[in-house]
Amino acid sequence: MEQKLQQIFHFLKENRKYNKDLQERYYSSLILPFETKEDKIISILYNIASTQSKSKINDLSVFFKSIHKESNSLNTFNAFVQTINPDGIKNYQSLFQGMKKQKGWGDKTSALFTKVIFHLHNKEYSDKLLIWNDVPQFSENDKFFLPVDFVIISIFNKIQKSSWNFKKINDLLNGYYRGKEIEIWDDLWFWGFITQHGSGINRDFKWNENKYWMMKESNKNQNTITEIKNKSKIFLDLNDG
Repeated sequence: MEQKLQQIFHFLKENRKYNKDLQERYYSSLILPFETKEDKIISILYNIASTQSKSKINDLSVFFKSIHKESNSLNTFNAFVQTINPDGIKNYQSLFQGMKKQKGWGDKTSALFTKVIFHLHNKEYSDKLLIWNDVPQFSENDKFFLPVDFVIISIFNKIQKSSWNFKKINDLLNGYYRGKEIEIWDDLWFWGFITQHGSGINRDFKWNENKYWMMKESNKNQNTITEIKNKSKIFLDLNDG
């Protein structure tokens, strides 16, 4: 398993530009239409909440009501973390833990929001996407969590049959990788999504151009699509158990 993880990690690290291009377009669509910090953060929160397969509408409504009432907490990273996790350190792990405490938010969506905040402020994306001025640099003592869903679970299940879930996958990855290395694993979703057919855990694994075209932010240049298709074949070979 360790060798397989190393091979996949190397592939992800060498091919970051494809998902980064998509992510930059995605973040731009969420943020650039809005002027204030509050509206930008709220846009991100609503979009991420909508990714839940079974949204807990009643719980989420309680969360969004509280956020709108305390909109001042959306002006800075520290103020937001203080609101959702008063006893926590002002870092990414605390942001994740604080989001998990909110009604309607689970492991995946909390990890996804944390990842988005990191991306927007890690100086690898356009300065136009910056929202908060006080987001900390990632430190040795901080921790990331991979936003695990069925796309990612299916990949791990193909490599090695097991009862994979958010905790088991993150525990495994944290045994071999640290900090920002976990964030690199987030690209696994991109390559998994465009190489899977079907639903549930047991899926057919092959290039799925229809899924690629259904991602609004994907690059529609035919040369780029061909390049990604060829890369996806390499990725699929790495996933064989």
